Amino acid sequence: MQVKKKRTKKRSVRRIARAHRTHTHVNEKGRVRFLLFVTFLIIGGIIYRLWFLQVHAGSAYRAQADAQHTIDAKLMPQRGAIFLREGEGYYPAAINKDFALVYVVPRDVRAEDHARIITLFKDVLGAEMIDEDSVRAKLAKKDDPYEVIARKVEKDVAARITEAGVRGVHVMPEVYRFYPAGEIAAQVLGFVGSDGTTYRGRYGVEASFEDILAGTAGHVRQQRDASGRWITLTDRQKEAARDGADVVLTIDYAVQYAVENILRETVERHGADSGSIIVMRPDGTVLAMASQPGFDPNTYNTVKDITVYRNPIVSDAYEAGSVVKPITMAIGIDDGKVRPDSTYVDTGVVHIGGYDIRNSEDKVYGVQTMYQVLDESINTGVIHVERLVGHKRFAQYFERFGFGHVTGIPLPGEAAGTIRNLQPPIKPIQFYTASFGQGVTMTLLQLARAYGVLANDGMLMTPRIVDRIISKDGREEVQSPHELHRVIRAQTAREIRAMLESVVLNGHGKRAAVPGYRVGGKTGTAQIAKIGVSGYRDDATIGSFAGLAPIERPQFVVAVRIDNPKDVQWAESTAAPAFQRVMAFLLDYYNIPPTEEIVTENINASQEMLTHE
Repeated sequence: MQVKKKRTKKRSVRRIARAHRTHTHVNEKGRVRFLLFVTFLIIGGIIYRLWFLQVHAGSAYRAQADAQHTIDAKLMPQRGAIFLREGEGYYPAAINKDFALVYVVPRDVRAEDHARIITLFKDVLGAEMIDEDSVRAKLAKKDDPYEVIARKVEKDVAARITEAGVRGVHVMPEVYRFYPAGEIAAQVLGFVGSDGTTYRGRYGVEASFEDILAGTAGHVRQQRDASGRWITLTDRQKEAARDGADVVLTIDYAVQYAVENILRETVERHGADSGSIIVMRPDGTVLAMASQPGFDPNTYNTVKDITVYRNPIVSDAYEAGSVVKPITMAIGIDDGKVRPDSTYVDTGVVHIGGYDIRNSEDKVYGVQTMYQVLDESINTGVIHVERLVGHKRFAQYFERFGFGHVTGIPLPGEAAGTIRNLQPPIKPIQFYTASFGQGVTMTLLQLARAYGVLANDGMLMTPRIVDRIISKDGREEVQSPHELHRVIRAQTAREIRAMLESVVLNGHGKRAAVPGYRVGGKTGTAQIAKIGVSGYRDDATIGSFAGLAPIERPQFVVAVRIDNPKDVQWAESTAAPAFQRVMAFLLDYYNIPPTEEIVTENINASQEMLTHE
């Protein structure tokens, strides 16, 4: 029994030993596998990192390395100039001008020089330009390497600061856009200003021709040493900057100057909120485009109301009122529904859909010719014409005159106006009111272009404000007048011109007459629609006048808009006299010979001429 127990013990010991060896072997294999896993994981991470650095992020690191070993300088182009016409030459309206920036390096300024520096700045730059406390605070920044004192300093003024030789005071050249004529044509030109990152054209021609004026930047690239200096023996890669082209506008400086003065005096005389005048050739060439209030693009950043940057002639659509009546009459004559001497009986009111449409001041005229409809500006008379033409046909003609569509003039922010009231579902009352310029909107540019159709024997033109583009190599790209389509027959246009002359001689346009010349045009005193609710304001009107001259061979179309005059209500007292002054200037400035036989009392001569044509 004793022996058996011993054997059993020995076998137990051997089993424990074997189990221990087996367990130890398993642990060793696990450790090996773990080490192998970790090793492969590390190797995989290294491989991934190498791939990431060399492939995925390789271009970025190469660029960083190149940046450390190369100099890549941007070469800025010179911005093209903008010119107005001036006789046979050009007037520089927007150019680049060299100025100077005055700055101080406070860490280089000695304390005992502070008072001297402030006195220097006040004497040279002007006491009104220098805030003594601000300059003193900048000079007190002991470790500051750069503090601006003044920008856009004239070079001769900056030279006086340099000559003073004060330690820590410096002058640096800088180039700015400069507008020699100040406010003249400012809303046409626009200005160059910051968009938050770069300086670029803002508003007007500066914005719409940005790509042409700005040019294309170039660059120069070359290896550099550890100190950042050029390595002269290495290749230099250079792409020259391409300077911007010059843009020559169709606007004549002398005409623009005269028109702006006339407009400013008119707005001030009548206490109006604002006003605009546009002068065009019948072929669409714009000679002047003026609006008040204006601004000086040299100091655009001091403007409190930035709405003055916009060009209302292009951007602001309005209900123009009775200046639209000649368009309705042209439609009726061209469509064969009426003749200038056709008659109708005016009862003073038209009843439609529960509404009563009446003549101005509730007048009743009785039997009237189409001449008299325009002379007296009779609302019911043009409604009579629209009824004869028919709603669908009237809407087609209206659209052919260009209303409801942008004109295509290369200026930013152009409004199309609206003729939605002339689209289905058809409501007769909307066509009736549209016949005398209510319920439809248009810009002053669109109105002038429509009168251009009457002056241009029935052809609609694209307004042209750019005469040519001149590249720096001397190549010129001339912008010619562009004909769109025929709107009315030439005979219709001549008949309407005679009727417009009658308005000036016999109707509400007498104050538009220019002695010695045959002038035609039409007044319009429009109500201003309320904002947010239906109806019109009782306390404000817009006076308009659109016309042309000379009647026999029109050379100029002029449209005037005076917003909310305070002393008079009717356009014949505000817009018509402004038109007269502008047209008189144009006929004299361009040496248009006076008409030999001037019709002064009636329009019989014009009527007889049209009868025989």
